[in-house]
Amino acid sequence: MGEADELSQVIGDIYDASLDPALWPSAIESVCGYVRAASASLHSQDSISRATDVLFWWGREASASYYFELYLEKYGRINPIFPGVIFFDVELPVAVPDVLSCEEFVRTRFFREWLAPQNLIDGLFSNMEKGATSCALFTAMRHAGQGEVDDEMRRRFELVTPHIRRSMLIGKVIDLHRVEAAALADSLDELASAMFIVDSTGRIVHANASAHRLIGEAKVLRATNGRLAAFDPQENRVLLDVFTAAQGGDGAVGKRGIAIPLKARTGERYVAHVLPLTSGARRKAGVSYSAAAAMFVRKAMLDLPSPPEAIARQFKLTPAEIRVLFAIVEIGGAPEVASVLGISEQTVKTHLHRTFEKTATRRQADLVKLVASYSGRP
Repeated sequence: MGEADELSQVIGDIYDASLDPALWPSAIESVCGYVRAASASLHSQDSISRATDVLFWWGREASASYYFELYLEKYGRINPIFPGVIFFDVELPVAVPDVLSCEEFVRTRFFREWLAPQNLIDGLFSNMEKGATSCALFTAMRHAGQGEVDDEMRRRFELVTPHIRRSMLIGKVIDLHRVEAAALADSLDELASAMFIVDSTGRIVHANASAHRLIGEAKVLRATNGRLAAFDPQENRVLLDVFTAAQGGDGAVGKRGIAIPLKARTGERYVAHVLPLTSGARRKAGVSYSAAAAMFVRKAMLDLPSPPEAIARQFKLTPAEIRVLFAIVEIGGAPEVASVLGISEQTVKTHLHRTFEKTATRRQADLVKLVASYSGRP
């Protein structure tokens, strides 16, 4: 199978998983095969507490499930790519050296106790979604036998992550319930978000109750002669381009339609996610409804920076200072932080001293209060 055909198959697997969460492990396995990775996961992480939730994962080794459980229980909280990875844009491939040096990384407890026993040596990460209090990431790790991350892995990773993001966002909208493709309309009629099933010209084949309400409000979208349209001409052109492309399948749509910003006439912000219905298992829906795509519309979340981003920007903290600051908040004193980060206690104290100066604080308790004030939590 050539690379183009392999990529098409992988993308189809990814989008089929948006309607059936049980397909995510096999979709991630397909991604691992394409990017040449030994394991991968889609997981979320709290920006402050670092509490983690592995949504879906796959690993080629029999011990993978054991180590993912360990990650949930213990090692997710001391993963040294946090909080640094939060600073990168969504879909951007991020490697370990982009966050901290490899020399620092291999000295961390995370590497020594979680990665090394699995013979995992390197990986790529990408933010799928960033919020004020948490982020969702896709991570692909390489085994020693596969070598370190190279340009080819990065290129392939960059080709699949936009599709993983679209599938994850749509899965989030439908609340990760299994949906029969052929019965898409019936399954999602009670969905809180608006859902439209359209053909390649934008003709509305089906709209759920929320979609009818959205059209009735006449502030974001309208139905003109049975065709879905945005009030804003530029936004409308984007929608029509995506609907037309959807007729050609996943490959024709590409990155378009992952998260289309829509502005209401009242100033409110909405976002639309378009899922092609002409490839993979989703063809059943396309045939059943003579449709090209399903579009999900929801109110956009406030685009607020995460606490690490806000604090770093406000006080001009370096990546190392931010890393130590949040480790202090989560783990405790300098000796414990030094052990987790694999650096000397004196280095921790040096970063702390500079952080005290920049934030006009004097005690670790003051830093804890500072972080809490940015998180909106008591």
